[in-house]
Amino acid sequence: MEWYKRKETVEEVVVIGGLIGTQFLYATNNVMVSYLTSLGLDPLTVVYYSSFATFLVLSPIAFAFERILWPKKLRLRLMVQLVLISFAGVILFQYLFVKGIKLTSPAIATAMPNLAPGLIFAIAWITRMEKVKLSCLYSKVKILGTVVCVSGAVTMSLCSAAKEDPRSTSLSNAIFDQQMIIGCLYLIAAVLGLSINSILQAVTLADFPAPISMVAITSLIGSIMAATVQLFEDHKLDNGWPFLSFGMLVALSFLGGGMIGSCVGFTAWAIKKRGAVLPSMFCPIATVCTIVYSAIRLGDTINVPSLASMVLIFTGLYIVLWAKRKEGYHPNEGDCLESGLDAEKPLLS
Repeated sequence: MEWYKRKETVEEVVVIGGLIGTQFLYATNNVMVSYLTSLGLDPLTVVYYSSFATFLVLSPIAFAFERILWPKKLRLRLMVQLVLISFAGVILFQYLFVKGIKLTSPAIATAMPNLAPGLIFAIAWITRMEKVKLSCLYSKVKILGTVVCVSGAVTMSLCSAAKEDPRSTSLSNAIFDQQMIIGCLYLIAAVLGLSINSILQAVTLADFPAPISMVAITSLIGSIMAATVQLFEDHKLDNGWPFLSFGMLVALSFLGGGMIGSCVGFTAWAIKKRGAVLPSMFCPIATVCTIVYSAIRLGDTINVPSLASMVLIFTGLYIVLWAKRKEGYHPNEGDCLESGLDAEKPLLS
């Protein structure tokens, strides 16, 4: 029993530390992607290069360590799930997000993805993948922590983007702006796609318990999808060579693909171990990393609202972690009865 508790503690430390580390890598990758798009590269070009590089980086690792977990027969249900994950993660999120950012302001576009933890929590609650009982103290605390974390993340994003884009503080010109409305719909659809993608990964990992293999396969499918969308829209594939040399493009693609592959692969493993909600709660940390990076490298000042937002983010995250840990230790306290899929347990238990 003591050995099992020690194992659970070590695993929890690895999950939390790894999820924090992935957000640092996500923030670094966002800076690199921003640099590439500023050079004139089409966002879809960046997507299919980095997605294909992710496939090339992860497929040998998946073959070496997870091939014994591969199903002997590829069922239609699993094929559909993998295609849906690729579609939700690449087309619905990345492509629609880029479309939305062109029609709105950076303030709105930066704030929208931080709504994902709340949406994922709601979807997991509705689909009974997250244990929630309104009569249970820990469930109420989880809801409170999610609201606090999302509020802090959105506030920080708006404060940061308002400094970069003063136009975002003026709402009078945007209320009845048709392009702004369409852009917001694109962004909402993108965040919804990100949320659905997390839930789909949790469901798929129950039947296909090989997170690295899943990410490698979906990256390949996503790369093909992104190239197909660009071919359909522009009637050609943009190889990016006029803006960067072929060697630099390949190097940056593998760098970005490696970072994204490690992040998505570890997140998929964390989803397998702890469910979809907990990993999503760490997403706003990437926003914190971006703010701190801008302060260190670009000389931006961190104002009082940004500091207050950081406190809200980490307070909400700690509240959720505390509640979920208490659920694990006191599963039968009051009305907190275990039913359905418990996000604090492995999906395969």
